[in-house]
Amino acid sequence: MGMPNERTADELKHAKAVREMFSGIAPKYDFLNHFLSVNIDKRWRKLVSQKLINVLENPNAQVLDVACGTGDLSLELQKTGKAKVFGTDFCRPMLEIAFDKNEKNALKIPYVEADGMNLSFADENFDAVTIAFGLRNFSNWQAGLREIHRVLKPGGKIVILEFSTPVIPGFRQAFQFYFSNVLPRIGGAVSGSRGAYEYLPDSVSKFPDQKNLARMMHETGFLDVEYKNLTGGIAAIHSGVKL
Repeated sequence: MGMPNERTADELKHAKAVREMFSGIAPKYDFLNHFLSVNIDKRWRKLVSQKLINVLENPNAQVLDVACGTGDLSLELQKTGKAKVFGTDFCRPMLEIAFDKNEKNALKIPYVEADGMNLSFADENFDAVTIAFGLRNFSNWQAGLREIHRVLKPGGKIVILEFSTPVIPGFRQAFQFYFSNVLPRIGGAVSGSRGAYEYLPDSVSKFPDQKNLARMMHETGFLDVEYKNLTGGIAAIHSGVKL
């Protein structure tokens, strides 16, 4: 295994706060995801699995879903193909919901409680790695990308689904108003944690936009980096290949 990422005190503090925040909203997380996005998030996850269809159809392939949360993307990846899918997250209450979903699953997904910035897997172990709405929450995005790069096999694919910067004038302003003012009120009322849903637009505003995330992936060592805007740029799918 590679050397673990060295963490600063601020990074450790950030990780602890994020873990505690998601622990608090875990019981309502799925409902709010689907309700607040009008179920568009389900379609976005299907697009991630379609991006990896060649890997997923290989019964000898191994795919890792990092920051898997309650397991929605892990399950989508598994039902799309024959590859062995693994999930990992550092928030136990979120994983417990993924475990519950696993009970209804004929092929159990192995879920591992682990920090995405220090993955408990050997170097060059996976044919593909996905991360949906998770990279933005890392305390160090570049270090997180390096860790994903480490566990990918040469030729392995990375696919990132993440909130991004809307690109359509007019729509951008309307969405930003909803995202910053309406969503925190609804999310806070339902989950009992308005702070978690104020964190969401704040974290998205600080996260690199489409072009800068692509540049960061290049700098980490990924080739053939490309991205596709989803729903006017509310989210984007970035992909790349490890040399």
